[in-house]
Formats: sequence, structure tokens, C-alpha cells
Amino acid sequence: MEKNFFGSVYLIMLFIISSLISILGRYLKPLINMKSGSVIPDHGTLSSLRIATKLQFGSDALKMASTDFGKIITSNIPSAVLFPSHIADIVNLITLSYNSTTPIPIAARGHGHSVRGQATARDGVVVDMKSLSYNNVGTRVSWSTSLGFYADVGGEQLWIDVLRATLNRGLAPVSWTDYLYLTVGGTLSNAGMSGQAFHYGPQISNVHELDVITGKGEFFTCSKHINSELFYAVLGGLGQFGIITRARIVLDKAPKRVKWVRMLYHDFSAFTRDQEHLISIFGLDYVEGHLLMNQSSANNWRSSFFSPNDVSNIASLLGQHKIIYCLEVVKYYDDLTVHTIDKELQKLLEGLSFNPGFMFKKDVTLMDFLNRVRSGELQLQSQGLWDVPHPWLNLFIPKSQIFEFHEGVIVNMIHARNITRGLVLLYPTNRKRWDDRMSAVTPDEDIFYSVGLLLSGDNENWKAMDDQNNDILEFCEKAGIRVKQYLPHYTTRKEWINHFGEKWSIFQERKSLFDPKMILSPGQRIFQSV
Repeated sequence: MEKNFFGSVYLIMLFIISSLISILGRYLKPLINMKSGSVIPDHGTLSSLRIATKLQFGSDALKMASTDFGKIITSNIPSAVLFPSHIADIVNLITLSYNSTTPIPIAARGHGHSVRGQATARDGVVVDMKSLSYNNVGTRVSWSTSLGFYADVGGEQLWIDVLRATLNRGLAPVSWTDYLYLTVGGTLSNAGMSGQAFHYGPQISNVHELDVITGKGEFFTCSKHINSELFYAVLGGLGQFGIITRARIVLDKAPKRVKWVRMLYHDFSAFTRDQEHLISIFGLDYVEGHLLMNQSSANNWRSSFFSPNDVSNIASLLGQHKIIYCLEVVKYYDDLTVHTIDKELQKLLEGLSFNPGFMFKKDVTLMDFLNRVRSGELQLQSQGLWDVPHPWLNLFIPKSQIFEFHEGVIVNMIHARNITRGLVLLYPTNRKRWDDRMSAVTPDEDIFYSVGLLLSGDNENWKAMDDQNNDILEFCEKAGIRVKQYLPHYTTRKEWINHFGEKWSIFQERKSLFDPKMILSPGQRIFQSV
């Protein structure tokens, strides 16, 4: 009996190893006598066997890893999915690939919230970062005299979990995205944008330190002062230089509540003028704007802000002007300022040119405000309207060209065609809050606008929306609007070179330095052939 048992175990292990070698055989040559490229030990044949037990080749795993929130790219099917239980598993996989004659493409997948297959690895291996959370000790909140308050968080952790953990200590990060069910590593690989960025900068501007696994399988701790080239490369680097496994995030004392105000405009000039004024003064914690037009509802999936009576009045205003601009601001407060907050907010909003009678206020907890998208998500999920195609387009537009963009795109395309279904964000931010040493790119003006076409389609109409996105980009190119894509998607090397502009040469140098065999993030299609 005992002999048969161990014989069965042996056969199972043999089958797993055989599966690994047969499916990835074209990539993996000898699995022995490999040189370690990392400060984390334990590579070679033994580590390869351990990786094999954590790889899955089943159809469910491959299907999960071949698509994303966008539901547009579905053909980037990997050969396997790694479900790591320790950072060393990722190090071993990348080292194995780096030392192979034909390296394996590898992509880190967090919450899978990309929209164009950026976190996929066709015929390669997708690393399911969420698997690390089952063995992670959680968010560690600390304090030092030199850094102030900070939290050490795993790259695989969701921002909503970071918020909950830090609030337990009366603290919170200062910069956010509108949606919190995204991983730390995922947003830091892009930038992490929301209405706080004008004041606090994007999320990449609020990081003290990172742990990163490079495309060579090397494990580094980096910061502005230690391994700084890697630190600046990874922040906004689209996953091209390394996989973030830990980030040290800036914290501040958390406010207990927020005053949340929305004001409506029918005049675009007044709307932008007031937005730019508000981001130039001190006192507000959040400034955003979005558009209402055609048959769009005043309440959208981001939040149910307005009362039924308000919705009726807004619909009447929309009927008169066709396009309405909603300016949204927030000011935090706590017990010490509870009696003065209303006067402070009133003073900050003095002189604004919104439509009389169309200012709306709410008083909510910090959690309710920051997690405002969640209730809308759950509602859409219950209606089967969340897991649908999302042909999103996110752009940065220079302040000097926002009126030209508004007339050519908002008025003559989006409004005129009336095929847009979803939310259109439009708000300014300050370039001085960004660090040019990082990989992220922005327009070369002190103030630029973030424009987000957060569209939802179905199998019938999403392609029409996507065609409209292409028309928008073509219009910008012909009109000479110096647009930069945020969460970029390009299909040619020329487009990527134009996107990075003056940063392209250093971007290439960093790729050669940290991922010379072009293993990481093939779904971005920056260096891999299309």
C-alpha cells in the first residue's frame, strides 16, 4: 500500500513536470546549472520544480488571464498562469525565462482592470499577483522622523484594503484613483490619477520606496536615493522594467468627513475658468469635472449624488443647453474644524460662475466618498452591465488647446453623433506635481486637462464607439493638438516613440538595463513586434 501511494505521488509530480516542459518546451532549454541573477537564492532545477507545481494550464485559468475589464482583447491566450505563494516564485520564473535560449514572455496581472490586453502574455506566462495576498501579512503602517507616516503594502494589494487598514490607525494615503478595487502595483505602473492630483500629485508622486523584480530576475529595493534609476523607471513604466512587489506609500492623518459639492454650468468657458482657479488656490482636496449630455443621467455609475427632484431640474436644464458641465469639489474636515467648515468652503467657492440654483452639497464619511464607485459597480453587476466591452480612451490635453479639443471632439463628435454611453470626465491638473524623472509622460504645459471617455458598450455597438475613439485621435493629430494618452494603447513603434517624445531614448536605455531580453509586459506591445 505504502509503495503504491508513493508511486502515485511520483507519477503525479512527473506529470506536472512533463506538462511544464511540453507546453513551455520551446522556451525552456536545460533546467539545470542555471546562474542566479537575484539576491533571492534558490534557483536551478529545484526551484523549477517548485514553480511547476504552481503553474496552471487549465482552460479556466487561461481564459481568466487572456482577457481583462475591457472585454476587447480576448485572443492573447497564455501557455500557463503562475499562482505564486511567495515573491521567490516570481523571481524563479523570471530567472528561468532570462536564462533560457528563447525567453518566456511574462506579464503581471493584478485586478485585470486594463482595457486593451496590457496585462496579458500571449503564449507566455501570466503571473496572478492576487495569489500573493493569501500569504501576505497585510498592510504595515509605520512612522519615522524623516519620512513621516507611511504604509508598506504589497504590490498585489487592492487600494480599498490599503484604505481600510490605514483608517484603522487614523491615517490614509493622500492620492487616489476614482475606483479603489485596483492593485497598488497596477496603478503605480501607470500613474494613479484622480481629482486629488492637482494638490497631492498622482499616486506615483507619493511613494518613498519600492521592492521590484527586474526582467533579469534580480530583486531590488529602490528609492530616490537607492537604485534610483530603477525607482524612476518603474513609476509610470507600464510594467516594462520590473514587477512591483512592495511599495512604501505616503500617509497623512485621515479626515473623518468630507464636504462634497457639485455645481452645474452651461458655459464651457466659465466651467474651465473656475476649475483652473480652484486648482490654483489652497484649501480644496479634490477637484474634478464631468459632462452631462443627450440622454445621460445626472446620476451615473460613479455615484448616486442627486435627489429625484434634483434629477428632474437637471434634466430640464439639459434640455435647454444640450451639454451641461458638472464641477465637483471636496474639502476634508474633522472634529477640530466641524464648526468652521461651512464658512471655509463658502469662502473657497466665492465668485464662481455656475448656473444659479444649481449647487448641490453632501456631507459623507471619507470612506463613502473615496469608495463612491463601488455601489454603482454592484448595481451594474446585478444587471449584467459591468462585464461588457469598455472601449475607454483617456487623454491628457494641454490647457492652451482645450477649447479646440472641446469644439472639435466634445461638440462635433461626441455630442453630435450621440453614440457615447458612459461617463466623460474633464478636469485640469498641475504638471508641477509630476516628476519628470519618472517614466510617465504628460503634455509640456504647466496645466493640462485629464479627459476620460469611460464608455460601456455591448457586442453590437462597442466597435462604433471604438471607431469614434480613432476619429478623435486622428482629429487631434490633424489639428496639431499635443495629446498624450493616459493608460496608452498603440500598435506601432512610431506611435510609441511619439508618445514618449524626449523620454524615448532613456526609456529604451532603461529597458536594455533592466529587461534586456524584453520579457516583461508583452501585452503593452512597446518592444515586441505587433
